[in-house]
Amino acid sequence: MAAKAPKGDPVQDAPQVSGPRHAAAGLPAVGHSLKMAQQQMGTRRAALTLLSVNQKKGFDCPGCAWPEPEKRHTAEFCENGAKAVAEEATLRRVTPAFFAEHPVSELAGRSGYWLGQQGRLTHPMFLAEGSDTYEPVSWTRAFDLIAEELAALGSPDEAVFYTSGRTSNEAAFLYQLFAREFGTNNLPDCSNMCHESSGSALTETLGVGKGSVLLEDLYEADLIVVAGQNPGTNHPRMLSALERAKAGGAKIITVNPLPEAGMERFKNPQTAKGMLTGAPLTDLFLQIRLGGDQALFRLLNKLILETEGAVDELFVREHTHGFAEFAAAAREADWAQTLRATGLERAEVEKALALVLASRRTVVCWAMGLTQHKHAVPTIREVVNFLLLRGNIGRRGAGVCPVRGHSNVQGDRTMGIFERPAPAFLDALEKEFGFAPPRAHGLDVVRSIEALRDGRAGVFFAMGGNFVAASPDTEVTEAAMRRARLTVHVSTKLNRSHVVTGARALILPTLGRTERDVQAGGEQFVTVEDSMGMVHASRGGLKPASSTLLSEPAIVCRLARRVLGEASRTPWEEFEGDYARVRDRISRVVPGFEDFDARVREPGGFTLPHAPRDERRFPTATGKANFTSAPVTWPRVPEGRLLLQTLRSHDQYNTTIYGLDDRYRGIRNGRRVVLVHPEDARALGLADGCYADLVSEWEDGTERRADGFRVVHYPTARGCAAAYYPETNVLVPLGATADTSNTPASKSVIVRLEESPAH
Repeated sequence: MAAKAPKGDPVQDAPQVSGPRHAAAGLPAVGHSLKMAQQQMGTRRAALTLLSVNQKKGFDCPGCAWPEPEKRHTAEFCENGAKAVAEEATLRRVTPAFFAEHPVSELAGRSGYWLGQQGRLTHPMFLAEGSDTYEPVSWTRAFDLIAEELAALGSPDEAVFYTSGRTSNEAAFLYQLFAREFGTNNLPDCSNMCHESSGSALTETLGVGKGSVLLEDLYEADLIVVAGQNPGTNHPRMLSALERAKAGGAKIITVNPLPEAGMERFKNPQTAKGMLTGAPLTDLFLQIRLGGDQALFRLLNKLILETEGAVDELFVREHTHGFAEFAAAAREADWAQTLRATGLERAEVEKALALVLASRRTVVCWAMGLTQHKHAVPTIREVVNFLLLRGNIGRRGAGVCPVRGHSNVQGDRTMGIFERPAPAFLDALEKEFGFAPPRAHGLDVVRSIEALRDGRAGVFFAMGGNFVAASPDTEVTEAAMRRARLTVHVSTKLNRSHVVTGARALILPTLGRTERDVQAGGEQFVTVEDSMGMVHASRGGLKPASSTLLSEPAIVCRLARRVLGEASRTPWEEFEGDYARVRDRISRVVPGFEDFDARVREPGGFTLPHAPRDERRFPTATGKANFTSAPVTWPRVPEGRLLLQTLRSHDQYNTTIYGLDDRYRGIRNGRRVVLVHPEDARALGLADGCYADLVSEWEDGTERRADGFRVVHYPTARGCAAAYYPETNVLVPLGATADTSNTPASKSVIVRLEESPAH
């Protein structure tokens, strides 16, 4: 029997606030995980499902992309993972009867939290032009509708094929194959909105746009720098790795505008001692101002250059290019300028330097706190400079560690989900499948929204995700989507994107990671790539939520057969029936996947090659690792303004809202809050508990407004503030993006706070 979903949409603008916590996980995390799992799945189903998460013969967690250790705990999941699994394996159902009772106009007024809590989608649904109600539709008719709209386009480039990070390797490969055989490279994905800056910087400097470390490197490191990242909320299993690194003697520097409970103390729920006492993680907390990271790393590089014997001269001489230009720029770094940019004290930087110089093996980890600024790419290049100086690339226990968010977001890119594919990849695709893929670059996320807004695109197809809620400039994005002729979403649950539609809309329900996938060739499994380049199998065990669900590979294959017809030489029906046939083709197209199907059947899978890590070989334009020397920049904030970062609450993963609490920051039953340093708030005349509108200000004179946020006095870095997305996405204009990567600059938004008279 289906579990009941909440009927009323709870109030989200009257939160209760207490002080921030100073430890993460422990008994509260266990209790919260079990409570949510029981509510969604029931006791027996919850136990059976959670014990399969991240196990070698189980399924990959649909949450984050943090890798699993070789030796796995029986409960190899975190609180966020339990929430993600509970919402996918829920007994709640969204049937055609639900849509008959709830017109789109009503659903559009509901919160994202309420929509997600209704449960699993069970049937393909169609919203006809001029209608306000989704109605059930057959799969055959759904594919006919898509084919009709695609055929009516003036060019294949008027279609956009978006992908979220949770799509399997097999589905992603098939999806990009279909899009390119259709005739377009318009393959934007969620990487465009998060780690595109990392890929851009790493490809230029190291030749590979991925991290260079494995879990074992963290365990063997002398120093780990965690910058612009909150593992306690966003990647809780990373805390176990940091705990083990600390036990091995590693020091940890945390660079963050906000103090985060997980980096203060980790109460490991997998051990009795951890539950009781916990382990302090951070040795040095650098509470940096937003956007000051490039200046910090530039000054550290200057100080390393000035310290006799600190530079690994042999590595620099044999493996790098551009050192002289970089060194000249680094020596110009100025103490006073850096302290203004970072908000740090000189003694703090000197402590950091001492830890750096004492370390032979250093890892730098980062996430969106570094990637979502206008100067994000130069910042990450400076991190690479920092590691190159002391030879910390291609050495055990050292390297770059961009921590990806969604499970398999990295694998999607490896499989060819990219609007700017490498010529070598297209050559391999052409040789294998016998068609000429398009060579012109396609549209990323921001440019796709612009194309929809301007009428240059007419069909939007999303493989997973919640595009409307994830994208910047909410009003512009929603207006752009409504201009489309057809919007299609392959989804497991209801979200905001289903109620902001084109003239016509389809919802195509799909299997989740937790569910059995049986095709003509028998029971199937899929594969994923984690944040450290490990590829492994994922096998669901639950009965599908509905007999009408199709898997993502099946949806792509059936759509391709309908759209491309007899002209396609690709064996789509064979691929749908047996995913091993897909893996055979991947093995001949994607480097590192040789003998893919056999290797991935081994417990734990296999590690992809990484030339800089494995061989100290750098496939860059120069053939070496490249030092860079961009000018140091940071955000300048006018008097009376604050610098805002958007971030997740603890009861949230990307745009999925699991609940209305942010336990570690002391926020309960609410999301419209803005965290402001008490002294900044007092200077602005904002009492703790008052309400304010957030108004963003941009260089071109444009403004954006988000109304009704409770002011919370909080120990942020001075001059900085923080608030949750997607509520604050409205503040970021479509054109406010990082140089080179075009990633929305959501971590450095200049805002003024205007007290709300309504409260």
